Amino acid sequence: MSNETLQKAAVLMLTLGENEAAEVMKHLGPREVQKLGEVMATMKPIAHEEVGTVLTEFKVMTSQHSGFGSDTNEYIRSVLNQALGNDKATAVLGRILGDNDVSGIESLKWMDADSVAELILNEHPQIIATILVHLEDDQAAAVLSKFTERLRNDVLLRIATLDGVQPVALQELNQVLTRLLSGNEKSVKKQSMGGTHAAANILNFMGSTIETSAMDAFRNYDGDMAQKIMDAMFGFENLMDIDDRGIQLLLREVQSDSLIIALKGAPTELKEKILKNMSQRAADMLREDMETKGPVRLSEVEAQQKAILMIVRRLSDEGQIALGGKGDDAFV
Repeated sequence: MSNETLQKAAVLMLTLGENEAAEVMKHLGPREVQKLGEVMATMKPIAHEEVGTVLTEFKVMTSQHSGFGSDTNEYIRSVLNQALGNDKATAVLGRILGDNDVSGIESLKWMDADSVAELILNEHPQIIATILVHLEDDQAAAVLSKFTERLRNDVLLRIATLDGVQPVALQELNQVLTRLLSGNEKSVKKQSMGGTHAAANILNFMGSTIETSAMDAFRNYDGDMAQKIMDAMFGFENLMDIDDRGIQLLLREVQSDSLIIALKGAPTELKEKILKNMSQRAADMLREDMETKGPVRLSEVEAQQKAILMIVRRLSDEGQIALGGKGDDAFV
């Protein structure tokens, strides 16, 4: 969700009331709930007119759609505690989750990166790799950033060479985590996870220093595999490979402040590609803002670029844009 969409969603949720908000939240994905809860927790008073505008827009949208989509309750507990406080959150959670406890590997999606890293730090690197491929790419990247360089590269290498997980082994791992977290056992479906694309997806959410170190480790292990990972990675400069229609769709989702910072140090060709897909007035304003923007930390530039790449990935997954790439190994 874009920042504007999150703000509108937060307004809607706070307007609905606890019972209705609880019913809506149980249909959202874990990252959506986390982001929405953070916005709700920091929401400032807004004018009645703005609330009316949001409700009107919601009415128009719902008249065109019949449902919300996914069926998951992950991350709701921690987010609601932040947004509503412990007392209210407990009541809401009871209505959302009922008697169903989240357990095993899935429970880790409820936890922050520091907690997950502390929990699995002393496990064998192969176990860590198996766990991380079940998390969202950005969460896995955040967990890896807590490890030492040596362990991080070892785990990434194992992720890149992981070729699925046997169901019995995965079930045993799930049971161990379940006992560790005091949850209830759940069945786990066999899934083909890991591989060079999984490693590339995680690296896309990590800083350039970590990325460089990991790629050196990959090259030392297997040059061909390292090249496959490089080919699979989609960097900020690869926005050049997206067609004009895709860029226009992307720009609708990106806030101008984020774009200004992300374009700091970007190739001139990429800046011009972005500008030509904006209205003349918007392009002139962006040029002016980029010229007047003072020095920005590299870490901040990378963070905004990663945030935009997350939007690119979502739009690609939704089939709204196509990502360019190299032959059949294109990262999509």
